[in-house]
Amino acid sequence: MAFNLKGRNLLTIKNYTPEEIEFLLQLSVKLKQDKYAGIRSKNLDGKNIALIFEKPSTRTRCAFVCACVDEGAHPEYLGKGDIQLGKKETVKDTARVLGRMFDGIQFRGFKHETVEILGEYAGVPVWNGLTDAFHPTQVLADLMTVMEHKGNLKGLKIVYVGDGRNNVANSLMVGAAKMGMNFCIIAPPELQPEKSLVDEAKKFADESRGTVNITSNVEEGVKGADVIYTDVWVSMGEEDKFDERLRLLKPYQVNEDMICKTGNSEVIFLHCLPAFHNTDTDVSSKNADICEVTEGVFESRHSKVFDQAENRLHTIKAVMVATL
Repeated sequence: MAFNLKGRNLLTIKNYTPEEIEFLLQLSVKLKQDKYAGIRSKNLDGKNIALIFEKPSTRTRCAFVCACVDEGAHPEYLGKGDIQLGKKETVKDTARVLGRMFDGIQFRGFKHETVEILGEYAGVPVWNGLTDAFHPTQVLADLMTVMEHKGNLKGLKIVYVGDGRNNVANSLMVGAAKMGMNFCIIAPPELQPEKSLVDEAKKFADESRGTVNITSNVEEGVKGADVIYTDVWVSMGEEDKFDERLRLLKPYQVNEDMICKTGNSEVIFLHCLPAFHNTDTDVSSKNADICEVTEGVFESRHSKVFDQAENRLHTIKAVMVATL
């Protein structure tokens, strides 16, 4: 199975068919195998890649840089103080300038509109490393990790617990729906995803014979889960909502009791990281109750979070190789 994705943007997983997603996942597996075998194909030899970061990052930045170097490309990091994006120069103009110099552009920032403008005017592939609305490179790594540990995707039940309207939840819902999975978000009513996106995901699920369910009932939602997934309770840029989120989300902490309620001894736990799971960080040391996952679950045999983190590298590499 092969698809010609050359020149394509990756702004949201909505724009890719299930077959194209499957192709990217299989390419990710091959590139991972090649790396472990010491094979460096240098598929991006001579390419220059712009990495624009409005928001800081560990996994996204490191994955893009290592992917570029492994495949022979030159990565250029552009922090918010390095260019005039949207300040002295419009996003549209910046896109056209960078597109004349670079072969591909990654953007990680706030407004999804920014990456859409870059994608429209750059003239080279643009990849969304995260916006407030979507995180497509993350969901590819998530799906790859599930596939590695479960052998397939179709028909599996994946449950997202916590802030159900953030970028990770949005992307995971769409990605799981497209791949024929049974997807569930468990969140308080105040933090459930937008109805329009849920309706769109349900259409994808109908086409792939999957399901999408939104509930606030933990016991009902986690029953029979193959995968439990959570994220931090307060996203970057929303620190002023800390007390409100703590009040709403304390009942949705992923703990040993929740794992037992799945009824599945082989359930796996995923988290896009960074995670509050102990009292060693500046924030979580104030109160262990703010941890979205307990230390016991995070360090358990169920946890595959570091496989998931590594797979950011292989899936991002696949996206760049396929589109360049």
